[in-house]
Amino acid sequence: MMRTPGKFDAVKTIPSGWYDRPAIITKEPRLQHDSWQGTLWLAPDFAILHGAAGATDSHAHYAHQLMLSTGAPFTAELDGIVHTAQHLLVESLHPHAIVAAPSPVLTIYAEPQRLGGAALLAAAGSAGAPSLDSLAAALQAQPREILADARVQRALDQVDVLLSGKVSAAAVAEAAHLSLSQLERLFSAQLGLPVRRLVLWRRLRLAIRFILLGSTLTEAAHGAGFADAAHFSRTMRTLFGVRADRSLRQLNVKLLD
Repeated sequence: MMRTPGKFDAVKTIPSGWYDRPAIITKEPRLQHDSWQGTLWLAPDFAILHGAAGATDSHAHYAHQLMLSTGAPFTAELDGIVHTAQHLLVESLHPHAIVAAPSPVLTIYAEPQRLGGAALLAAAGSAGAPSLDSLAAALQAQPREILADARVQRALDQVDVLLSGKVSAAAVAEAAHLSLSQLERLFSAQLGLPVRRLVLWRRLRLAIRFILLGSTLTEAAHGAGFADAAHFSRTMRTLFGVRADRSLRQLNVKLLD
């Protein structure tokens, strides 16, 4: 399905500045590589990637994602619709793929329970000319969302404690003073994911961090509780549309507090 320029809901126009331009929809050939290249700034609840954006398969991950280009527009597919634009907000769990990105792109990833899509847009709008420095400062200044139920936070904390090994739903529920059925209901209602999928997301996030800090694929997989490197690689491909062994080695990484 195609829409006329400026009519698609997923592209959020940030008022004023270089990014306040109408987006158009078109078809472009896919890129021929799937690596991430450039600089990655990694904070506890967000990451900013600046550099070349490789083509990806269609995928859907838990993080909100905001793509910004200060040069030529990029082309991405979101929910089955192809957009060519200079800014695109991809909200949590929406299927999307990068089709073509001729200029370096600034991409923000954020944990949904801490920073919503509106907060990403507000940060980009207040950052002036977007850069790693200005976006990081603007994101750090954004207020964080607080989970409505403290038991959910206790459950998340217990998940992180157990990530290097088996994560027992019963152990997580016990730490949060919940029954298993209550735990599942609260995770689905407040986090948008069942327990098993939330655990998988946090395993992937931890494994990516290990690789960025120098671990091998196998070391990162085992350290994050995956059965093996192949399981980690399959999960990376499913959730980010790229191969772990090709996509994380060409990044310069800076850790933010």
